[in-house]
Amino acid sequence: MTGVCGCCGALRPRYKRLVDNIFPEDPEDGLVKANMEKLTFYALSAPEKLDRIGAYLSERLSRDVARHRYGYVCIAMEALDQLLMACHCQSINLFVESFLKMVRKLLESDKPNLQILGTNSFVKFANIEEDTPSYHRSYDFFVSRFSEMCHSGYQDPDIRTRIRMAGIRGLQGVVRKTVNDELQANIWEPRHMDMIVPSLLFNLHNEDTTDSRSPSPLQTSVEKEKESPVELTERCFRELLGRAAYGHIKTAVTPVLLHLDNHSLWEGKSFAVRCFKIIMYSIQSQHSHLVIQQLLVHLDANSRSSAPVRAGIVEVLLESAAIAASGSVGPTVLEVFNTLLRHLRLSVDYELGEGFDMTDDDDGPIESKDESQHQERQLQEAVIRTIGSFATTLPTYQRSEVMLFIMGKVPLPGVHPLLNSTGPEGNRMIQVMLLKSLRQVTSGFQATNMLTALPSAFMEPLLSVSLLETPELRVLVLQILTSLMDRHQNTQHLSSLSVMSDTSVLKLRADKCTSRPDSLFMKKHAQQLYRHIYACCKEESSTAQHYTLLYTLLGLMAIELGNEEVVLDLIRLALALQDLAGSKEEGLRVFNRCAIHALTAAYLNLICQLTTVPSFIQHVHEVIEMRQKEASHLLPEHVFTDHPRLPASLEQTQEGVLFAQSKIAEALGGSGYNAEKLATPYVPLSQDEDRLSKRKSVGETISLQVEVESRQSPEKEERTPAEEITFQTLKNAIVDSEGMEEAERARRRQVVEKFQKAPFEEIAAHCGARATMLQSKLNQIFEITIRPPPSPNGGLPAAGSSSSSAVALVKPPPPRSVPVYEIKFPDLCVY
Repeated sequence: MTGVCGCCGALRPRYKRLVDNIFPEDPEDGLVKANMEKLTFYALSAPEKLDRIGAYLSERLSRDVARHRYGYVCIAMEALDQLLMACHCQSINLFVESFLKMVRKLLESDKPNLQILGTNSFVKFANIEEDTPSYHRSYDFFVSRFSEMCHSGYQDPDIRTRIRMAGIRGLQGVVRKTVNDELQANIWEPRHMDMIVPSLLFNLHNEDTTDSRSPSPLQTSVEKEKESPVELTERCFRELLGRAAYGHIKTAVTPVLLHLDNHSLWEGKSFAVRCFKIIMYSIQSQHSHLVIQQLLVHLDANSRSSAPVRAGIVEVLLESAAIAASGSVGPTVLEVFNTLLRHLRLSVDYELGEGFDMTDDDDGPIESKDESQHQERQLQEAVIRTIGSFATTLPTYQRSEVMLFIMGKVPLPGVHPLLNSTGPEGNRMIQVMLLKSLRQVTSGFQATNMLTALPSAFMEPLLSVSLLETPELRVLVLQILTSLMDRHQNTQHLSSLSVMSDTSVLKLRADKCTSRPDSLFMKKHAQQLYRHIYACCKEESSTAQHYTLLYTLLGLMAIELGNEEVVLDLIRLALALQDLAGSKEEGLRVFNRCAIHALTAAYLNLICQLTTVPSFIQHVHEVIEMRQKEASHLLPEHVFTDHPRLPASLEQTQEGVLFAQSKIAEALGGSGYNAEKLATPYVPLSQDEDRLSKRKSVGETISLQVEVESRQSPEKEERTPAEEITFQTLKNAIVDSEGMEEAERARRRQVVEKFQKAPFEEIAAHCGARATMLQSKLNQIFEITIRPPPSPNGGLPAAGSSSSSAVALVKPPPPRSVPVYEIKFPDLCVY
């Protein structure tokens, strides 16, 4: 009977007859649409037959492929596509299995057209949202096959491009089909990502394409067909990353890092930066710090790699941090900066010779060493820029923590331990690199409170660096200080050291120092700043750049922190610098002396116009005009040039070309300033004297009195007159404080030696005597405070008997106060 049904077409099942009818006699005529409509209607009417229809179509397609009848193959696939699009019943899972079996058959073919045909059908299937889930369907073959097509090496370039684009679209279809369905195969598994991501990167890396255009989502289908494999790959890659959840970021980024390592693509930088720009712009912003952390871990893993590789990773970090903005650092702020600083120090070690071929048999190793050192310097600059890029994304309080953290890494004698392994040159290089990093962090820092922007833990080691002999370090310290003090962008207006008749053209943003924290900051650190400015001017290695930065720093202090007391101190400091330039004892060079005179002239010209005192302005302008006529070498326009014309010595400096302290004090005193303070010359204090100067001033000391009380008995109290505290007493206390501290230290040293060397009996007797004295004092206090209870009636006994005719008038004793706890209250008054 089975044979009869096979021979007689009328007795065959209806679904087979309907399937056979869609195939024309000539495959070039295409699908018979009328019969295809009948087949579709039958499949919708009898969904239980859908799996048999799929199986029969699959059988016919396999036979046609084997017989190379590719026309019928195309007709069969078109019919499958239409049935797939029309039917969404519960039985579609069995039909999909037949469909995927036929797509697999086409992809396994060695004919490019069949591979492309199968890919197109799979992409159409991927865009269908199924009503029922599938628990057993696997896409492993498709991931593997599409990835292989992405690496196609077909000889014909056009066909090769078509095959690669088909592979990319196939991977895109797999991602769309599986990424949002938890019941489907997990496409984020490493075994899948290790094939998908490298395939996409392989097509993204096209040397002939220099731009990185991102296609608009409004592109038409015609434009999409014309797009290149690079553009299609970028779109697919963005879609893949855009669907990545928190736990999938590492799985998606790790193959990117391995691909760049395996193909040495870090050194070119451009492709690596392009890849991570795509990643950072595609993933969700709250996940960006995960990418940064993976890059940092990868940088640690490549710590022994060549400088170009590490520089490429750092450059990618720089670009990624700029894109990620505030979310780039994540929860571990200091760990990010610690990693970057560690690699900065490691690069310095490499530059000093570790890892280089130090033999000099021929010119080759020497050239290799020089080239390697140049590459390490480029890496160091990249790390410093990256540190600055990360810092700009942080809020103010976190940036202050980073500043303290970096400052704690700077090796300083007596403050932070020096590095013995690298020697003096290594310490100097690390100091320079860390201060450059600190300069990047402080760039653009807007400090509302100078006490928090420049705390003592940061200020003291920073100013200690300014006392070192290296000129570059002093430049960096001055730049850091100006960045932190400039809150109104005045640095650019003060960057030129010159004398201007009218400073209003600079459009300086002046702000009176009315903030209490700023005033406290100047009271705490002003003398320390003045001392280091004075010391920096004395350094013979100071250049025009140093004096320009000093002028900028002094100008910012007057503008940003300039209350009346600070302005007077700054004028005193400027006059002290003038005396320093005229002193013969310091042994300064002629250039340094002329430069200090020029700095003083420019700064007094600025500050006199900030105070707006006419007589002060007149005196400064008179001196400047006199210098222009008779001593032009004392003005900045003639000193800070490429070829300054300086005299052999400054022994015959006229009084008219110097600023007179008496005239300035007289001018400012007439305008309400403290002329007495201005008449006192500024003398730089040592560190100990600076610390003592932070004591409270006389005006802040309120009603200081020392009162000594002694009680000889409970009934008698005697008071000694209070010791009067005069100005001379306070002055003597301040002057003699050093001697008192020395005496106190000597006394403590004697006590320690006594307890270390004296016999036990003597120490015990001493302690017993102190205990006895303490007990006697306590007994005396108890006798004073504890009194006998009053009489039961609370009154006094009678003075005489009732039978006596004479009444004696006796004056009663003064009443004694009864403690509250001894008073007996009536019961009704007690709760």
